[in-house]
Amino acid sequence: MIYIVNKRCKEENILKEYPGAIILDITSKSSYAQKLSPFYPHGNIPIPFSNGATAMSVEGIWQGLKVFEQEDVCMDSFANDTMKNLKRTVRRLGYPKGHRKGIHGSELLDYLSARVLIYLPSYEWVLENVTAVRNIVDKIKKKSEETDIVLLDYNTNLDFRNLSTPLSHAGLVKLYIEGNYPHPNLEEELALRSASSTSDENPKNSRIKSKAKKNATKDDSPTLFD
Repeated sequence: MIYIVNKRCKEENILKEYPGAIILDITSKSSYAQKLSPFYPHGNIPIPFSNGATAMSVEGIWQGLKVFEQEDVCMDSFANDTMKNLKRTVRRLGYPKGHRKGIHGSELLDYLSARVLIYLPSYEWVLENVTAVRNIVDKIKKKSEETDIVLLDYNTNLDFRNLSTPLSHAGLVKLYIEGNYPHPNLEEELALRSASSTSDENPKNSRIKSKAKKNATKDDSPTLFD
C-alpha cells in the first residue's frame, strides 16, 4: 500500500502510524527520487496547446503559462533548468488572471480548467515518457506489492477538484501506480461545479426571497426581487 505524508512530519511519528513502512522522499530535495519532482528539468516536455513547443520541467510549464496583471506568458520559465526561481509571485506581478491555453492562445483558463488541461497531462507525460522516471516508478510499484511505502511531499492533496491547496505530485504518483490517475472530462467537471455552486446558493436565496415576500407592501409596487 502507498501512503502520502507531509514531508515536515517527524520520521518517528510516521513509523508509529505506518510501522515497517519504507519512507521515500520524492520532493526536489530527494537524493534518490528527485526526478519525480515537477521542478526537475527533464527537458523536451510538450507544452499543451503550443504547437510542439517544449519546456524543461512541469513546474516551468505551470508557471510559464500563468497570466498576471503585469506580465503575460513567461518564456524564461519554460527554459529554466535550475530548479530554482520558478515561482512567479503575486507580490511581484500583481493579481493572477488565469493560465493561458497555450503560449500564443487567446483563451484564459480558470484554476480547475488549468489543472485538467495543463498540469495533469504534463505530469503524466513525464511519468510515461521519461525513462529514468519510469524506472523509479516501476521500483516503487514493485516494492509496494511487498510492503507499505510512505511517499513524502510538501503537499498531500490528491483531489484535483480541491482548489484550496496545490496538488501533491506524490499523490499523482500513487494514483498512477494504482491505475487511478485522473483523466477528467472538463465539460462534466465544470457542469458539476456549476451545479454545486447553484445548490449552495439556493438556501440563501430562498431565505432572501421569503423575507422579501414577508416585508412586501400591499400596493404591489415592484421590489428588488421581481
